[in-house]
Amino acid sequence: MGSEKTQLPPAVGAPDPQRLGTGFGAGDTSLSEAVATLRKRLWVLIVAGLLGIAYGSYEALTQPRLYEASSIIQVHNGASNEYRLDAGFDYSDDSQTKMNTEVLILESDTLLYTVAREMDLANNPDFTGAAAGAPRRSLDNPKVRASVVGALHGNLRVSLIPRTEMMRLTYSSFSAKLSADIVNRIVFDYIQRAFQVPVQQTKMVSGWLDTELDELKAEVERSQQQMMDLERKLGVLGFDSTHNQLQTSLEGLLTAEGVAKIARITAEQRYLMIRSMDASTIGESIDATPGTMPGELYALRSQLAMARAEYSQLSATLGANNPRMKALQDQMDELTKQIDAEHTRLETQARENYLAARKTEDATDQELEARKTEAYNQGNDLVRYTLLQREYEQNHTLYDALEQRLETAKVESGLSATEVDQVDKALPPVNPTMRSMPTIIVTNTIFFLLGGIVVAFIIESLDTGLRNILQIEAVTGMPSLAVIPRSRRSSSEPAAAMSAVQRNIGVLNQPKSQFTEAFRSLRTSLLLATTGQPPKFILFTSATPSEGKTTTASNLACILAQGEARVVLIDADLRRPNVHHRFGLTGKLGLTTVLAGASTLEQAIQHVPELPNLDILPSGPVPPFPTESLSSEAMQTLLKKLGSLYTYVVIDSPPILSVTDGVILARSVDAVVLVVRHGKTNRNVMNRTRDLLLRSGAPIAGLVLNAVDINSPDYYGYYGYSGYSYGSADGSTWETQPAAGDEPSEGRAKR
Repeated sequence: MGSEKTQLPPAVGAPDPQRLGTGFGAGDTSLSEAVATLRKRLWVLIVAGLLGIAYGSYEALTQPRLYEASSIIQVHNGASNEYRLDAGFDYSDDSQTKMNTEVLILESDTLLYTVAREMDLANNPDFTGAAAGAPRRSLDNPKVRASVVGALHGNLRVSLIPRTEMMRLTYSSFSAKLSADIVNRIVFDYIQRAFQVPVQQTKMVSGWLDTELDELKAEVERSQQQMMDLERKLGVLGFDSTHNQLQTSLEGLLTAEGVAKIARITAEQRYLMIRSMDASTIGESIDATPGTMPGELYALRSQLAMARAEYSQLSATLGANNPRMKALQDQMDELTKQIDAEHTRLETQARENYLAARKTEDATDQELEARKTEAYNQGNDLVRYTLLQREYEQNHTLYDALEQRLETAKVESGLSATEVDQVDKALPPVNPTMRSMPTIIVTNTIFFLLGGIVVAFIIESLDTGLRNILQIEAVTGMPSLAVIPRSRRSSSEPAAAMSAVQRNIGVLNQPKSQFTEAFRSLRTSLLLATTGQPPKFILFTSATPSEGKTTTASNLACILAQGEARVVLIDADLRRPNVHHRFGLTGKLGLTTVLAGASTLEQAIQHVPELPNLDILPSGPVPPFPTESLSSEAMQTLLKKLGSLYTYVVIDSPPILSVTDGVILARSVDAVVLVVRHGKTNRNVMNRTRDLLLRSGAPIAGLVLNAVDINSPDYYGYYGYSGYSYGSADGSTWETQPAAGDEPSEGRAKR
């Protein structure tokens, strides 16, 4: 066989079989698929249609004889609005919102409860359907009230007439008179409500306004009293006169404060100057200030100057001890003491003047601050007075406006009602209102069919079975190599006159049938699946038993052997072998004896007389450990030898999910073909099978869908020649059926 295996790529246009989660057409929800689903679940639609017709007929025959009475009313604001006191306000409302509001009022529980109470509908036999003499019921009972009002809701219809101010009220019941009476009573109570509600609202507003007016009146009186108290505080002259007097006083105090400050500064400077100067120079300094020279100090200084001059003249001729000189000296000393005393007196006088000026300034400042505080307080009183005056005016104005509005509301209490005119009064209908029987049947049939479609799709979504090639490809991610149709042999030739090969191998018995053409298509798909060279070792397996892998392997081996190629068919199902039964051969020698060394390959190989190029290697006796035999080195050696002797080696293996024999052999071949029986497998089985093959590294070529009814909705017209089959001369056809043996797969001819 060689150390390398040919890995088959996916067929053209098919998804990659080595990639998990990829499928052909996965996720497609086309219209054709929906139609195919409906065709497959046609029985659901038929049942739904029949149920719809039956229920529609029953509903049409048993529909109640209801009498429908109607009335037309007009809703408008009316001419009373022209007499409103506030003519500038537009009270008209012709919008759709207003009409919708009126519809809700007509359908309100309060209005219907009023009608039920006035007409005593809870005890009306025509309304309740109860027999005469039944116990009396009261609307005060919540259950009775809910039942009666609910019945009115269910039978009453209020509809707007487009582009008008009118609406139609319709009521249906078993009594013609009761229907008309209920409609007329509803209209009457609605008209009464239209007048009563505005009056009640006006009374509520009037009561609220009376309360507000009392509170507002007390507020006006309080504001007025506070304003009068503040006026008395400000004085009888009024705030303006008092404010002018205070302003004049402040101006005088400001002037006096300036004069006192100047006087204090002058006295302070004079005092500081006298205190810091020498007595001998004080005179000159004082002389520098005109009009301030004291006369006594001036006279003393003059006398001292004359005495000093005389003393200086006499000192030149007289001695110091001269009595005259001593007398002059005593005179100068006395004058000096007098000058010092005068200087002290002047300093004391200046200090007292300074202190007096400062005290005057302080008194002026205190008076000014007092006047300023008084002015500030009067300013606060002015603000408070202004606020009180404004509050009083506002409260007084609001009080007058509310009092006027109260009087206006009392006058307009009867002018704000919506006017309702009953254009057509409800009359008892002559005939009951009933729907036509065809309309009821058609309507119910359509609804049941729609429900049937929904049920069909729900059943389809819950169905895990795989019934068409697109579903299988989408789940497995493998391309389809061929679709093998289901055929049934019907021939006048007796089965006893046919060989076992002719009975069990359909491609030999019916060479021109669709069954045979499908295997030719399978052969073409396998031989053209790879570029370079076709696969030599081809393994057929399935997910579960009875899917037709033995039939598929046997027929494909015969198709391959019909040419010049030499083909060997190996029965590698060592647990339930069946190939030798299909060809009418013995199973004493075979694969197990060759692997065990009990026989040679030449002894175990058996020939098919009808096909000279086809050899069969049966399974032989069932071994105790089939898996170990197939995974042995002897099996690899045998495959290499067969590969050198034959053009194609076709192997029939056990199901993948039953045993691991198929997984072991899959790693030693060039192509693995998965056989799936139509209508037998499901998604879980196919997912598990795909995962096992991919994890084992098997060279998956694709899948074959077996035993397909090509006349079914999913496969109708799948073959281009479905309407132009070959058939046989005697008109016989074939169907592959499970054969007797250890695997119940197709293959035995059946009449």
